[in-house]
Amino acid sequence: MSQAATAAQAPATDALLDVREIHTYYGDSHVLQGVTLDVKPGECVALLGRNGAGKTTTLRSIVSLTPVRRGQVSFGGFDITRWPTHRIIREGIGYVPEDRGIFSSLSVREHLDVAMWAGKQTAERRDEVLKIFPRISERMEHFGQQLSGGEQQMLSIARALLTKPKLLILDEPSEGLAPIIVDEVRDTLKEVKGTGTSILLVEQNVAMALALADRVVVLSQGMVQFTGTPAELEAQPQIKDTYLGIA
Repeated sequence: MSQAATAAQAPATDALLDVREIHTYYGDSHVLQGVTLDVKPGECVALLGRNGAGKTTTLRSIVSLTPVRRGQVSFGGFDITRWPTHRIIREGIGYVPEDRGIFSSLSVREHLDVAMWAGKQTAERRDEVLKIFPRISERMEHFGQQLSGGEQQMLSIARALLTKPKLLILDEPSEGLAPIIVDEVRDTLKEVKGTGTSILLVEQNVAMALALADRVVVLSQGMVQFTGTPAELEAQPQIKDTYLGIA
């Protein structure tokens, strides 16, 4: 954490990200009702659940796009619950939203240049990231509107990685992609994890999520219903059937 951080130190924990009993509302609607989860250094945690379970709201709450009303979010040992989003990103969380956030009128190069400028990174860092995304490196002068859905997703992930995040948060990275591209995204995230970057992943493709995850958190109606390893989830078919709709 930077020396400028002034938030109170959180209780000692081995987690990089520590979310404790957060409650989040949309107006009068109580969406998250005491969600607790953590992500340890180098770990991938998959956040699963049916549509409307509160998965995206959990991610948005972590990065302060949707304010937490009660509870605490800690990152790297500091309480970041009330920090603005730009400060959270700057301190080491990369966020890939569900809509990817790709601008149709900007080229791939321009998307990456903006991320480099915002993250105060160098061309050397850009080249490191592009080694993970060879397809993107071949399309540097293509505009966002000229990219396929898979290419847009790769660009969105690459842009987030440019800032050297300690934690990469992704919301539905396989949504709308062909199966062969889903496999590419999965393999890319395995490579990212192999660099030591922690990952918090929301994903409807349960098979892909379980292939990546060290641990799984299952949400339903804004509450955690299960936390454990993929093997432990597989051993509880009633959890899979009730909360994920799979046998």
